[in-house]
Amino acid sequence: MSRGNPVLVTAATGRQGGATARALLAGGNTPVRVMVRNPEAANARALAAAGAEVVVGDLDDPASLRAACAGARAVFSMQAPIVSATGIDFSKERQQGRNLVEAALAEGVETFVHTATTGVGTHRNVEGWAEGRWSAHETYWENKLATCELVRSAGFKHWTLILPATFMDHAMLDPAGFVDGRRLLTVIKTERPLAWIAPEDVGQAAAAALNDPATFSGVTLELAGDVLTLPQVAEILSRLDGKEYEVQSSTVEEAVAAGLHPDVARGLTYMNVAPLLARPEIARAYGLSPTSFETWARQRRERT
Repeated sequence: MSRGNPVLVTAATGRQGGATARALLAGGNTPVRVMVRNPEAANARALAAAGAEVVVGDLDDPASLRAACAGARAVFSMQAPIVSATGIDFSKERQQGRNLVEAALAEGVETFVHTATTGVGTHRNVEGWAEGRWSAHETYWENKLATCELVRSAGFKHWTLILPATFMDHAMLDPAGFVDGRRLLTVIKTERPLAWIAPEDVGQAAAAALNDPATFSGVTLELAGDVLTLPQVAEILSRLDGKEYEVQSSTVEEAVAAGLHPDVARGLTYMNVAPLLARPEIARAYGLSPTSFETWARQRRERT
């Protein structure tokens, strides 16, 4: 690994931060510093073994963020609501994003790459938003937007926003959860094209933006590796598994009766009205090579 100022990856034991750290380490051309809360966690130890510098920090602790950002040339940022057995806590996400932005600015970090989710910034235009149809999800979207807007206006020399599509390892696509092991029961319309992204491809995109900040400077990247309807997904899975999977579109009530959590079922109906913004050709225009769903699913089955 070459010498130089490190890239700080926060949320490094999570899915997106971990993918980013691994992509940077695989590239081998920049020192990687990962921020974790527990350096003894398995994911943290694996990153250390791969060559990352591990520092302890917490998004709720500005002093620890200043220390983690010190000397870094770039920062990878991702915040999320806190999910626990008692529910989902949205109260800290927005302040955590501000804490990290302010720490990076105070330490002179030039490049800031932040991930949110596809559609942030256009969500207020979605059918039914103005009428309050999605009021239960307003905090989720507005928190994401607030941090994105903060990153855009903070004054970094280079900033990039990555807005990933639905992850290919979403629970609804796992055949283990299909009704009778063969039927994907969903509230999403079967004719609705959906954008998908492999989790590791978020890391590849973030690493590209961190390593080539000029190319990605000021870019809001709607990131997808494939666009498929759920029946098209089921056809691919059927072929790979040698089984006959089918998709059944249902009402929220029917999905809940079949075992889907009510909040999850209602949340998924948002995908019936959200515009399709993330497409593979957008990523390819920036020199990225996102993975198709069939390739991802085949590779995942080969590893298990």
